[in-house]
Amino acid sequence: MAYVVDLIRYPVKGCAGTSLNDALLTPAGLAHDRSFMVISEDGIFRTQRRHPRLALIRPAISTDGTRLTLDAACGAGGTGRFGTLRLDVTTSAPRRDVDLFGTAFQGIDQGDEAAAWLSEFLGTPSRLVRVPPEHDRIADGLTSGPSGYADSSAVHLLSRASLALLNQRLAEHGVPALPMNRFRPNIVVDSHKDHDSGGDRAAQPHAEDRARRISVGGGELGYAKLAVRCAVTLVDQEAGARRGPEPLRTLANYRRAPSGGVVFGAKFSVITPGKLSIGDEVVVQEWGDAEL
Repeated sequence: MAYVVDLIRYPVKGCAGTSLNDALLTPAGLAHDRSFMVISEDGIFRTQRRHPRLALIRPAISTDGTRLTLDAACGAGGTGRFGTLRLDVTTSAPRRDVDLFGTAFQGIDQGDEAAAWLSEFLGTPSRLVRVPPEHDRIADGLTSGPSGYADSSAVHLLSRASLALLNQRLAEHGVPALPMNRFRPNIVVDSHKDHDSGGDRAAQPHAEDRARRISVGGGELGYAKLAVRCAVTLVDQEAGARRGPEPLRTLANYRRAPSGGVVFGAKFSVITPGKLSIGDEVVVQEWGDAEL
């Protein structure tokens, strides 16, 4: 058996996540997950690939989504604070064109105060936008489904067993273990069984690759695709800075997809919305073949 051991929401794309005890699974993923995005003045989304300091911004969103707080830490070793911004979220402001991986969408601009705060902290002109209610993006994959400003499908699921295997391989090369937050999952699962027992597929590393339909809490997920990893995994999420070639160098040795790219974890679309909680059992209703 596998269980939910962490639920993480990222209200602002590219910024820090918040662990939750309970979360509402909506058709577009965890409620308020990646519903805001930082953009350049010409509408192109900002990412830790080029702006690792985004990791130092810790957003908090009210349950009803009407109030957003941005709290900025100084990074590893810092004791001071940059400052806190509190915003009343608007859904009535003018829309503006935004670009996400070359695809055009719309965003609701959250005003000059947010823009000034982000521009100063990131050191480059920036603005904050929110997903509009009329946002109709459908992410592709084996199971397609609605998605906000996530890279692709709405839910990223990763097991502790997969991370344990990676850290074992890193240790063989004298590289320190990496934390789960390098991979920015929404749902982290673990099993009470010994990872080496081999008796339960859900307890094996990368079992999430083969899970095609999952029941968890009051919701249901459908497998979309493997999660292709990028340079964001090189960013120390506590320091807001890039740190060397790992984990991509090691993952490239055993997690390279036939179609190209390094993969780690899996993306899912929401089939049935519902409430999720820490400790919920994760039941795989349908298994498929691994793509690697």
